[in-house]
Amino acid sequence: MFRVGIVGCGKIADGHVEQLRAIGRAEVVAVCDREALMAEQLAVRLGIPGRYTDLQQMLQNERLDAVHIATPPDSHLALAKIAFAAGCHVFMEKPFALTEAQAQAIVDVANEAGRKVGVNYLYNFEWPGLELQRLLDAGALGELVHLDTAYGYNLAGDYGLAVMSDPAHWVHRLPGKLFHNVLDHVLAKVVPHLGDEVQTQVCAFRRREPTGNPGVDAMPDELRFLLRSGHLTVSGLVSAHGRPVAHTLRVVGTRDTVELDYAGRTLVRSARQSQPSALGRSFVPWSQGRQFFKNGWRNAGQFRRHEFHYFQCMRVLLDRFYDAVEGKGADPVPQEQIIRVCRVIDQIVEGIGAAA
Repeated sequence: MFRVGIVGCGKIADGHVEQLRAIGRAEVVAVCDREALMAEQLAVRLGIPGRYTDLQQMLQNERLDAVHIATPPDSHLALAKIAFAAGCHVFMEKPFALTEAQAQAIVDVANEAGRKVGVNYLYNFEWPGLELQRLLDAGALGELVHLDTAYGYNLAGDYGLAVMSDPAHWVHRLPGKLFHNVLDHVLAKVVPHLGDEVQTQVCAFRRREPTGNPGVDAMPDELRFLLRSGHLTVSGLVSAHGRPVAHTLRVVGTRDTVELDYAGRTLVRSARQSQPSALGRSFVPWSQGRQFFKNGWRNAGQFRRHEFHYFQCMRVLLDRFYDAVEGKGADPVPQEQIIRVCRVIDQIVEGIGAAA
């Protein structure tokens, strides 16, 4: 059983603790936050014995095998260095780092220490993402032509309200502000299909009315981008205003096209008319309905097996990460993909700055 410590006791830390317990391979023995009340609340809420305000002290006292870092990204490099120096493996909450240079430094330190480093790119391990990978491995889509990804967020939700009401919120410190905190979710799903050289075009703007607070009003809330890597292109939509809040991916191949909905956990092949004339067109909605029925039936089965909760994908990812720590499998998110995600984020953030 791995002995694990959590650094950063915000909302996402609960998910780390709960899913570590669910996989049954790790015991969270301590939590750490520079705000003592945050560490105390998480420890009491989830029954964790150790609570600290200093990472060095936690590492000295608890003999940890792994540290999960769930703090803002501008602290990740410094904390990771301390954890690796203590001989720990590190699992990082996204964004992995503030820049590609910092991401590369974290990976280099991990390799020098001979320890694993992972990142919570959880949606690649949601059922639609796993099924997409199976189809790609089988060559069912042919050569990829284009990917269209959409990700929405709700500024009226708990997290959005916290960001909007507090000009000192850490998100406002990020070079790409709110987008910097969500682009990992968008790019982690498409970057595995891109090469190292990516051309980027960006459009970012604020659609909401001004509040009168310069810090808050400086934050754009709509982003569009276009990426090109060789013959493959990617279009991206990140929106605070589009409804319903989207979390989708459309993958266009030379043989077939599929549409993934991560919120509804569906993957269907795009409509294709297989019979001629108006009669053939009348079959298309029935064919699409049959696909969605099969998706719903599968989801019902996962629900019955207690595999349909919100963080099921994170559970799969963590299981694979600790497999890699034990030498039973490859890194679930390869280091080169982590670096590439951070590089494209840098390029998009530069484009956001140019558009401002």
